[in-house]
Amino acid sequence: MQSDNPREAKGEAIANEMGVRRISDDFYKVKSQSGDFEYDVRMGEFGWLCACPDSTYRGSKCKHTWAVEISFRLREAVRAVVPKILKPLGLFCKFCGADGIKKDALRHNKYGDIQRYACKVCGKRFSVNVGFERMKATPQTITSAMQLYFTGESLRSVKKFLKLQGVNVSHVAVYKWIGKYVGLMNEYANSLTPSVSDKWRTDEIYLKMRGNTKYLFAMMDDETRFWIAQQVADNKGISDVRPLFRQAAEIAGKKPKVLISDGAYNFATANRKEWWTHHKGDRVRHVRDIRFGGEVHNNKMERMNGEIRDREKVMRSLKNPQTPILKGLQVYHNLFRPHEGLKGKTPAQVAGIQIEGENPWLTVIQNAVQHPTVNRGSDHPKT
Repeated sequence: MQSDNPREAKGEAIANEMGVRRISDDFYKVKSQSGDFEYDVRMGEFGWLCACPDSTYRGSKCKHTWAVEISFRLREAVRAVVPKILKPLGLFCKFCGADGIKKDALRHNKYGDIQRYACKVCGKRFSVNVGFERMKATPQTITSAMQLYFTGESLRSVKKFLKLQGVNVSHVAVYKWIGKYVGLMNEYANSLTPSVSDKWRTDEIYLKMRGNTKYLFAMMDDETRFWIAQQVADNKGISDVRPLFRQAAEIAGKKPKVLISDGAYNFATANRKEWWTHHKGDRVRHVRDIRFGGEVHNNKMERMNGEIRDREKVMRSLKNPQTPILKGLQVYHNLFRPHEGLKGKTPAQVAGIQIEGENPWLTVIQNAVQHPTVNRGSDHPKT
């Protein structure tokens, strides 16, 4: 909504034009509208203080301060969302439902030990293994293998690590675990609406699949760094990326107000065909000037591309566009990987999705199994 205060209106325009750069929570740099430089805006004892002449000599609240306040309010609105809390499965009797249970020895097999419990009410003995039924390996072994793999280890390196822990499995078994549980977690994660900001970024990265060049297109939220959606395509600038835009809006429950991309024509086409509106105030502003010499940079997106590239180097190449590895990278990036740029938090935490428990992988898998919309298919596509 346009403000009646001219300075506030100009500040809103600066914020919308990506003119506010956050250095820290109490220090911002704001682009001048009259020259190619920036003003420092800092939090003082009595509020925001700007270094521009309007604020310094006239003592008035300038447009740069308004721009920072608007940007700050948008950021706080994302942080203030009521979190969705994923809790680990509570221990109760699987037969009578009573919560009066106690540990009762271990069940031994060649892959590890599984804790058994006894019910104080009905006296029956059982093991709690939700999400890992009929799996020979323990949940701890499986989740540890996935954590190792997505932090950069190869399948055979994971196999060697598990062998040192007394678990003798093949690298093929490790990959089957990844295929099974990535599909489960990805579908469940897509059902959780993240609290993302109104500024999104999109970019592409080339990948080798059986010697052929493919492109992975991704959509990421600017504030939380939440990887919202992905799409694999054959070409860079001419592939139809409307499914990416459609999926991102469906998962986030909204479309952005600002979209940042490079100059590829297909991003502009998808924005126009998927998010176009006749009401000018509801249109998505598309910022396409993100080259090194441009006014806007896409460093956050390039950092995420680096994660993908590091994983691909270990694998040397992918085998199939339907590989679970790409979805697994998205799940790991959002739910499990702490980011220095987010002060050690995961994108999910910043987007209002809290995962409790000592083993977050186990918590997510158990919640996914109990989710009624999850498809429990057993197909394991090749890498």
